[in-house]
Amino acid sequence: MRVGLALGYHGEPISELLPLVEHADRIGVDSVWSVEEYGADGVTILAYLAAKTENIKLGTGILQLAGRTPANTAMTALTLDILSEGRLLLGLGVSVPWIVEGWHGSEFGKPVKRMREYVEILRKAVACDERVSFEGEYYRLPFSDRSRPVKALLDPVRTVIPTYVAGIGPGMTRLAGEVADGWLPGFYSPEREKVMTAPLDEGLGRSGRSAIDITVITHGAITNDVAKARDELRPLYAAYIGPDIPGVRNTYYELACGLGFEKEAHVIRKHHREKRRAEAVAAVPDQLLDEVALLGPAERIRDRVAAWKESRVTTLALITRDKALLDVVCEAAA
Repeated sequence: MRVGLALGYHGEPISELLPLVEHADRIGVDSVWSVEEYGADGVTILAYLAAKTENIKLGTGILQLAGRTPANTAMTALTLDILSEGRLLLGLGVSVPWIVEGWHGSEFGKPVKRMREYVEILRKAVACDERVSFEGEYYRLPFSDRSRPVKALLDPVRTVIPTYVAGIGPGMTRLAGEVADGWLPGFYSPEREKVMTAPLDEGLGRSGRSAIDITVITHGAITNDVAKARDELRPLYAAYIGPDIPGVRNTYYELACGLGFEKEAHVIRKHHREKRRAEAVAAVPDQLLDEVALLGPAERIRDRVAAWKESRVTTLALITRDKALLDVVCEAAA
C-alpha cells in the first residue's frame, strides 16, 4: 500500500507547509493531494510544489466540476502535467449541492450523468490528437453551428493523465469502476469495504477490468489522547451524516447506514434536523471514527495500518501536518 499526504491547504504561509512536503518527497511518500472546497483552489498549490519537489506525484482531491468547464480542466491538467514532468493525478468530483448551488451558482442536477460526460470530453481534450466534438445533456461542443471544434494547442507530456472519480454513492462509485483510472471515496472502512466496493465491482465488470486504484484521503494524528482526537473529528462527520435536504440524497448518511451504523446515523440526523448540533456531534460513534481515521499512539497506528494493508485500498493519503506520523505510516505500510 502506498502512502499519500493530503494538504487541506487553508492559506497558511508556504514556509510552514513546504518543509513537510519536501520531507514527504524525501522519505518516499507516493503522492501529495490538494483539497478544494470553497477556500484555496486545488491547482495553484500543486503548481508551486511541482517546482519544489522531484518525485512525489501531485493529486487534485478534488477539482469541482461546477467551477470549471471540461476544456478548462483539460488545459489546467495538461499545463500542470508539463510543469511537473508527468506527475499529475487528476481527481474530479461533483462536490455537494450547497457548494455547487451556493458558491458556484450552478444547478446540482444529475451528478453521475454530468461526471460521465465531463470525463469523456476531458479525455478527448487531453489526448491532443483531434478537434473535440461532443453532444450531451450537460455539455455541447461546439456550442452552436456558428462555431467549430477546437484542439488543444499544447505538446503534452502524456496524452493520458490518470483520472480519479470521487464519490461514495452507488451510482458515482459504479461510474468510477466503469470509466476512471482511480476512485476517491469520501470515507472508507477497511473492515466493511465489501459494502462500499460492491458498486465499484459492478462498474469494473462493465469495463472488463478487475481493479483500479483506490485512494482514500483521511485524517491521522499521533496522540496519547485518543478521546480528544475523536472529539476533534466528530463535528466533521456529523456535518457529513446529519444534513437532510428535501429532494437531495445524503450519500454519507446512506453509507453510514449501509456500513452498520444505521441507529447512530438516524440519531445524528434527528438532532441535526432539530438544530441540536452539539448532540448531533456527540452522537458520532467512536467505532466509526476508529475505522475511517488513524488516531492514537504510534503502536496503535501501526496496528491500524496493518488493517488498511489487508484491504483493497492502494493509497492511504493522510490529512496531517506531522512529519512523525508520515514516518510511522510509511514504515508500517512498507
